[in-house]
Amino acid sequence: MVPSDLRYTKDHEWVRLDGDTATVGVTQYAADQLGDVVFVDQPEVGRTVEQFAAFGVVESVKAVSDLYAPVSGEVAEVNPELAVKPELVNSDPYGAGWMIKVKVADPSQFEGLLDPGAYEQLVSEG
Repeated sequence: MVPSDLRYTKDHEWVRLDGDTATVGVTQYAADQLGDVVFVDQPEVGRTVEQFAAFGVVESVKAVSDLYAPVSGEVAEVNPELAVKPELVNSDPYGAGWMIKVKVADPSQFEGLLDPGAYEQLVSEG
C-alpha cells in the first residue's frame, strides 16, 4: 500500500507538494529492493535539478543506484539526518527518510507523475 497523498516516478521516487516546495524520497518498494542503505550522496543546497535527471546516489549493501528528480527546481534543503543515519531510508522512507526539498520551477510537472493507483500497478507488474 502506497501513501495516497504522494505522486510517484517510474524510477520509484515519491514527491509531496506543499505550496511551491516538493519533498522527495524513495518508495518503500525501492528501499526493499536496495536492501540496507549505507550511504546517500545528496546534492548541495542551491543546485538546480531537472525533472527525471539524476540528483544523487544511494548506496546499499547490494547496489549503487542513481536518484532521479521527479520535478525541476532548486534544492532548498537536504535531509541532514541521512549523513549519520542512512538506514532511515529503509525504516521510514515516506517520513524521516526523505532526501531533498526542491523549490519547484513548474508545478504542472507534479500532475504528470504517477498517481498512487498507477504506481501500485507499476510495482505489481514489476
